[in-house]
Order: sequence, then structure tokens, then C-alpha cells
Amino acid sequence: MTSQSELHSSEPQVDSLLEMSARKKVLRLGRQLGLASEGDYQPANASILQRAEMRQQKQLIQRQHNIETIYSLTLSYTPSDVTGAELDADWLHQYLQMAEQINNRTMQDLWARILASEVVNPGNFSVRTLETLTKLTLKEAHILEKALGMAVKINQESRLKLLSGYRLSGGIGQYFRKQTAVNLGLSNFGMPYSHLLTLVDAGLLHRGDFETGLLPAKTPIELHFPASKLTLKPKSGYLLFNYYRLSPVGEELAMLVPPKIDEQYISAIKALFAKDFSVE
Repeated sequence: MTSQSELHSSEPQVDSLLEMSARKKVLRLGRQLGLASEGDYQPANASILQRAEMRQQKQLIQRQHNIETIYSLTLSYTPSDVTGAELDADWLHQYLQMAEQINNRTMQDLWARILASEVVNPGNFSVRTLETLTKLTLKEAHILEKALGMAVKINQESRLKLLSGYRLSGGIGQYFRKQTAVNLGLSNFGMPYSHLLTLVDAGLLHRGDFETGLLPAKTPIELHFPASKLTLKPKSGYLLFNYYRLSPVGEELAMLVPPKIDEQYISAIKALFAKDFSVE
């Protein structure tokens, strides 16, 4: 898994780029496009074909550097005491075509972990996931990291859910309440609705929220968080959870992106749910 320090390792570089003047940023881009003087190469004296060839050469060098970095990282993540599997040729071809375009060091780490995982146990990461990952920005990766730290698996379910609250549906108790819905307020824990939409747009979260069926009264329900477990017992048979659900692509990436644990979120669940659930 990518450590928290790795996810933030590029921040000093980002800060230096932010402090760079707009003109310097454009000049920096010019070097990447082959429009800056280098040794005997003078773009002002070169033909447009020569400038195009220089730009293509720089792109090829960068892509080769990207794939070599990912390969090197993959080697470091691949165990030597486990029998590997032959990768699907079509999958590998598409993987390499996409991986060579990944410039960010943190994202290269994710791509390396995917390849290492596939060599050991192929079939975990679809081409669709790879396509999504090519478009995933570092900001979106941080938001996913945050969401995964709040996500739960209910009982023996394999799918991750992001609980947003619960609702009282039926029973005489609902007539004595102004509000039958209890909202956790995800924005209070660094997950505003705009971040949820970002995950939706990135193809990592299903659009809209969902509800479970009615929860059996006084039956223990285990909420499995990344680093802890919470047991709830509904006090009545008229309660149901509200939640957001990760997409299949989000589920696959969840195997790679380390969750950013939020103990305050878990504490809020304990406090807010205590009215209608026994909390253990």
C-alpha cells in the first residue's frame, strides 16, 4: 500500500511550482515542447519539422522514463517466494500503453502495485479500471483516500459503503419526531458534497445515495472500518441505513489506495446512532 508520506511526498515540489511566476511556468513548458535551446539545438534556427522531431524525442524519453520507473517499482513490490502467473497479452499491451503516460511519482507507485498484484493474482484490475486511473488526478486520489478511511463493510458483505446516516421508517415512534432522518453530515469530516461529486465524475462512486432494507430489531450489525469494528443493535425493526456506494472501479482501486482513517467520524456514528441503536 502507498503510505501516507508517499501520497504527500510531492507537496514540496507542488509548493515550489505554485510560487513560480506565470512566465517561468510557460518557459518551463517551452522546454518540454522542445522550444528551448539545448546544446547545439537552437529552435529559432530549426525548421518546424526539426522542432516537431525534438518534441517527439522529448515525449519518447519521458515515456520511457515513466515505464522504467514503474517497472523498477514493480520489482520492489513483487515477492520472490510466490509463484507468478502469465499476464494476459492484451491486458499487458494496454497496460503498458497507458502506464507510459503516467508522470506523477505517486500515481506511478499505484500503477506499479497494480502490475505486481496482477503477476501474483491476475484478474483483479480490469482495463476499465486502468482507463479510469489514467485520468485520476492526485487530488482525486486524496479524496478517494479520505472516503476509504470512512467506508465500512456491513457484516459479511464485500462491498464498501460510505454511511451518511439512517432513517426511521414506520412504527409509532415516527409520529413523535420532527425529523425521522439522522444525517451524519459528511462535510464535517472533510467529505463535502462537492467531493462526492468529484468521485462520481471520476467513476469511483455511484451517483445518488442508497438505503438498506429494514434492519432486524435487536440483531447485531457489524460495521467493519479499515482499522476497527463497531457493533450496532437496532432498538426497533423500522430502521435503515443511508449510504453511498463505490463503483466497481472504485472497489478495485480500494485495494491499492490506503485509507485515511478518521476516528472522529467513527465517534460521531457512535454518538448519533445511540438514540436508536445499542452501540458496542
